Amino acid sequence: MARPGRLGVGIIGAGKVGSVLGAALRGAEHAVVGVSAVSEASRERAETLLPGVPILEIQDIVERAELVLLAVPDDSLGELVAGLAKLGAWQPGQLVAHTSGRFGVGILNPVRAVGAIPLALHPAMTFTGMSLDLTRLMDCTFGVTADAAMLPIAQALVVEMGAEPVVIAEGDRTLYHAALAHSSNHMVTLVAQASQMLREIGVENPETMLGPLLRATLENALASGESALTGPVARGDVGTVSAHAQALQEYDGGAGGDVLAAYQAMARATARRAGNRGLLRPEQLNEIDDALGAHPKSPEGH
Repeated sequence: MARPGRLGVGIIGAGKVGSVLGAALRGAEHAVVGVSAVSEASRERAETLLPGVPILEIQDIVERAELVLLAVPDDSLGELVAGLAKLGAWQPGQLVAHTSGRFGVGILNPVRAVGAIPLALHPAMTFTGMSLDLTRLMDCTFGVTADAAMLPIAQALVVEMGAEPVVIAEGDRTLYHAALAHSSNHMVTLVAQASQMLREIGVENPETMLGPLLRATLENALASGESALTGPVARGDVGTVSAHAQALQEYDGGAGGDVLAAYQAMARATARRAGNRGLLRPEQLNEIDDALGAHPKSPEGH
């Protein structure tokens, strides 16, 4: 016997996020009534994670679904929502949720205008598009935004998928998303740069060297915050910082030029934060700034 409050769910976008969240909702005994999938990869993903669910046109999905999950790129979301509104596709009382981190429910105003219920449900995790993501959802939070009266619905959907809802105010969505992107995406770049440098000096498996260091650093930072900070910048070791900058300047001459700029930016930010915590004196901050070398040039005309 079906649990009460089960919904007919339509998934627009069978990318890594849409397919996994559709499978999670199906696992909570909601009925996935259709999924849109254009590319061959998305069709295969839908067949793997949502077996038996028909692949339908977007308008057909919206017509059939009580909950429409919009798992499309940020830059496509507004145009899609507005286009479906012009076609008269949205229905009064229908739940319409998007998975964008950047946007709250304002972008769903065309939905609200016809009496449908806008929700923003952003999973704060990276997705592989495979079934292992369903397990990882259990340790995941969602940034949730909705009108006050509808917030319990948004929170309940997240809990049913096995995750924890965290309420984000409408006006804070962009800053929320920037915080996640800054930490997660830029960490990938930093690790890639470090791995590249180690590989080029003959370390065969940089991941083996970096793995224990980075895992311990992340755990310490999450547990202790900036109290976990170590290294030459926090110590005010100007000579080492200067040596790093010179070595990276030489290295960057043949490696595309992004490593020195990243090191300078992060070292200056680290020094500033260390100074704010009283770890570095003002004169040490100035010495580190000088040791790091020239500031990156502003784009011409700015």
